[in-house]
Amino acid sequence: MANNGGEKGNFSFAQTGRQGLPKIQTRKETTEVCHDDTATPVKAKTMDELHSLQKKRSSQPSTPHTATGQQVSAFNAISEEDRQKQQLQSISASLASLTRETGPKVVRGDPAGKADGRKAVHVEHHLYDSSLFGLSDSALKFTHILYNLSPAELYEQAIKYEKGSFITESGALATLSGAKTGRSPRDKRVVKDEETENELWWGKGSPNIEMDEHTFLVNRERAVDYLNSLDKVFVNDQFLNWDPEHRIKVRIVSARAYHSLFMHNMCIRPTPEELEDFGTPDFTIYNAGQFPCNRYTHYMTSSTSIDLNLARREMVILGTQYAGEMKKGLFSVMHYFMPKRGILSLHSGCNMGKDGDVALFFGLSGTGKTTLSTDHNRYLIGDDEHCWSNNGVSNIEGGCYAKCIDLSKDEEPDIWNAIKFGTVLENVVFDEHTREVDYSEKSVTENTRAAYPIEYIPNAKIPCVGPHPKNVILLACDAFGVLPPVSKLSLAQTMYHFISGYTALVAGTEDGIKEPQATFSACFGAAFIMMHPTRYAAMLAEKMQKHGATGWLVNTGWSAGRYGTGNRIKLTHTRKIIDAIHSGTLLNANYTKTEVFGLEIPSKIEGVPAEILDPINTWSDKKSYKDSLLKLGGLFKKNFEVFVNHKIGKDNKLTEEILAAGPNF
Repeated sequence: MANNGGEKGNFSFAQTGRQGLPKIQTRKETTEVCHDDTATPVKAKTMDELHSLQKKRSSQPSTPHTATGQQVSAFNAISEEDRQKQQLQSISASLASLTRETGPKVVRGDPAGKADGRKAVHVEHHLYDSSLFGLSDSALKFTHILYNLSPAELYEQAIKYEKGSFITESGALATLSGAKTGRSPRDKRVVKDEETENELWWGKGSPNIEMDEHTFLVNRERAVDYLNSLDKVFVNDQFLNWDPEHRIKVRIVSARAYHSLFMHNMCIRPTPEELEDFGTPDFTIYNAGQFPCNRYTHYMTSSTSIDLNLARREMVILGTQYAGEMKKGLFSVMHYFMPKRGILSLHSGCNMGKDGDVALFFGLSGTGKTTLSTDHNRYLIGDDEHCWSNNGVSNIEGGCYAKCIDLSKDEEPDIWNAIKFGTVLENVVFDEHTREVDYSEKSVTENTRAAYPIEYIPNAKIPCVGPHPKNVILLACDAFGVLPPVSKLSLAQTMYHFISGYTALVAGTEDGIKEPQATFSACFGAAFIMMHPTRYAAMLAEKMQKHGATGWLVNTGWSAGRYGTGNRIKLTHTRKIIDAIHSGTLLNANYTKTEVFGLEIPSKIEGVPAEILDPINTWSDKKSYKDSLLKLGGLFKKNFEVFVNHKIGKDNKLTEEILAAGPNF
């Protein structure tokens, strides 16, 4: 058959094939028109080898640090293999049962892939005679350790293995926390021993519910056995407290990628050098939240139990997958260990001006703490948990845990923009096709949340530390409409209102009742404090007096009447008040004193109508104002009764000063 393509052709029909069809013969020509684009063959003989070439070794993700001059690690002198072996030995020790001689056999890597060093590591313990206990199945298996994974790796784990995990339109990871969508304060318990019996706050009004050592060990054994029965567990080694002199090393052992990513964001992420020298943690969390506690165990009242053992420096979580239990559990731990070092732990927001002036913001939900502490003209040190030491203030956390219900880009642009790759979105609802989140949707819960690293906030100060505060701002949303928009507090008044922790909630309107309800939370965080509120208040007063800080009470609630008849104080006016506090101009104002509460109120603030500064001027019905004022004063007195008999210091002088700073009829 004739040649097709002539001199430059590259095929011909030279022979006849099956059923008389011509065969195509190809030949290579010396002069090419179509060049061969094939590249050099890959250096792999199998697909597994090819996949391994995709990844190169790198350091662990860490929180950005601006400080220079890292200390030389003691581990630099040992090999990488020995260093990893020491890490695994430490993790095996953490996961060891107290009733068996050895810890589990642990190996790094995902069981679905090739482990990072297949040689198992375990450690021996001699707390009990091992002959009394038989060999368990978990002792014969590997427990794969997924150690300090990056957000990308945790995304892969969550999406592949955890039902309800999705990547949203913004790149954030949407997750579900199971049946529990909030904390379970009635199921949180603390071991009461000889030391904590005298140091912690017990009894009426206290958040601390006691349990004994034996019950804690039963629950710990249950959690550890559950974690060791799994093919893999996630381990995070991280820090609390940005002050390097007083930071705490924490280890979180969990069963879910969601929990690991949440704590990756919320705690301070160590540098590779810090991780090499991490050693034994100061505190360990065992999160076995997918597994319930035994209701027949002493002290248990449900299938959920969150247990703190301060002597053992351990926390056990059973029966709840809500990640906030870990965050707030560690906050409680800081409320115990920091005051013992002379450091004040605070449930507050904190920001700093360009001149280095620091302000603390205290306030319960709905008071505007997050809104007012987030100021584009000031650096954000932190939004929730802080320490005040001799070095100044420092953020406890490495991230933010923001409410998402009704979130909008216009009202909260910083939070909106922080919801991107790496952020955990808890219990939100999204479009099944576009994955666009509907922040107004409450189908799962109203307590929708976002957890993201603090560096996602543009004006965050890294490292998150600052000098001693100049202003301590106590926020209250007073729905009774009788507290002034701002008042300057004496030291004793600051302690009184700090211990009280007042705000007001508005009752539901389904039955037509619009009665404001006062709510009090000692130190603006009663659910998390460990010692008596007066101890924290005394430390606050001491530090304020030593460093010349001024206390302020700011009402972000109602004016010209109570809720239902009056008006909410405008945010623009509150911001002008806060600006005047930051600038120092409010210190030089003229003040008058109110009746009942004895609060000093300024006569003039730039940008704020003078008539609203004294609440009585805004009420048309003066008798109703007086009745509401006396009612609120009575509620304060009733709430404070539980603190009356607690003496501060060697004599009762300070206690008497605090009581005198309250409302007087």
